[in-house]
Amino acid sequence: MRSYALNKVLQYIFVLIATSVIIFVLVRLSPTDPVAVILGGKQSSAETVANIRQEFHLDRSPVEQYGIWASGMLRGDFGTSYQYRQPVSDMIAQRMPVTLGIVILAMVIGVAVSIPLGIFSAVKRHKWQEGILSIVFLILVACPPFLTSILMIWFLSVHAPGFSFVGSATTFGEFLQRISLPALALSFSLIAFFSRVMKAGMTEELQSDYFMAARARGMGRNAIIWKHCFRNAIIPVVTITGLEVGILLVGSVLVETVFSLQGIGSILISAVQGSDYPVVQGITMLIVFIFLTISTILDIVYGLIDPRVRAL
Repeated sequence: MRSYALNKVLQYIFVLIATSVIIFVLVRLSPTDPVAVILGGKQSSAETVANIRQEFHLDRSPVEQYGIWASGMLRGDFGTSYQYRQPVSDMIAQRMPVTLGIVILAMVIGVAVSIPLGIFSAVKRHKWQEGILSIVFLILVACPPFLTSILMIWFLSVHAPGFSFVGSATTFGEFLQRISLPALALSFSLIAFFSRVMKAGMTEELQSDYFMAARARGMGRNAIIWKHCFRNAIIPVVTITGLEVGILLVGSVLVETVFSLQGIGSILISAVQGSDYPVVQGITMLIVFIFLTISTILDIVYGLIDPRVRAL
C-alpha cells in the first residue's frame, strides 16, 4: 500500500507539472501583445513600455517567466491581472463562492434525483417506464449545459417573467435563487449519467443469488432493495461523484456566462478574449489542481478499500 500510494502521488506531481507547462505554452500562443493589453491600446513611450515589461517580468525569457509563475503558485500567488491590475488570487477568492455554490447545488440535485430514478428504472426493467426514462436520459446527455441554460431563460422570460435570476444577492435566500437555475441546468447531464450508473448497479443486484434467496425466504421485495441491494448499487455512484466535481467546475464556466453571474467563469472568458495571461493561467490551473487532487485521493482510497486495485 505504501508503494502504491507513493506511485500515485508521484504521478500526481508529474501530471500537475506537465499540465502547468502546457497551459503556460498554450496561453502564449496568442498573437496579442500583453503590453498592449496592459496599456489598454493607448500609445506610450518606449520607456513606459520597458517599465511595464520589467514590472510584469515580460522582459525575461519564457523559462524564467515560467519559473517565476510556478514558484508564485506554490505560495498561493497567481500573479497580477493585466486588465484589472489586481492579484489573480484575490479575484478568484471573490468569485469562487458563486462557482462553488453552483457546483455543490448541482451535485446535490444530481444525486438526489438520479438515485431514485436509477432504482425505479432497474425495477421497471423491460417495461414501458424504462423505455421512457431511457429516452429522457439520452436527451439530457445530448443537451449541453449552455444550450439548456438558454432554453431555461427563454421559458422563464415567456412564462414566469417575475422570477429573478440576475443581479446581486444580499441574502442567502436571494443567493440560492440566483444560482438555482444555473445549478439545475448543470445537473441535467449529471442526472442522466448517475441514473444510468445506478440502474446498471441495481439491475446486477436484482439478479444476484442473495436477492433470489431472500425472496425465497419470504422477505419483501422493497425491503431487500433498500436494505441490501441499495448499499451495493450505490458504490459506483459514490466512486464517480468525486471525479464529476472537476467536470462540473469546467461546465460552470459557460453556465455562469449565459446567466451573467459573477463567478470565475465570467472572468475566465473575459481573460481569454483579452489575452490576460495571469488570469487564464491561474483559473485553468486551479481547475486542473482540484480535479487531479480529488482523482488522486480517490485512487488511494480505492487501494485501501480493495487490495485488488493495488495489483493493477
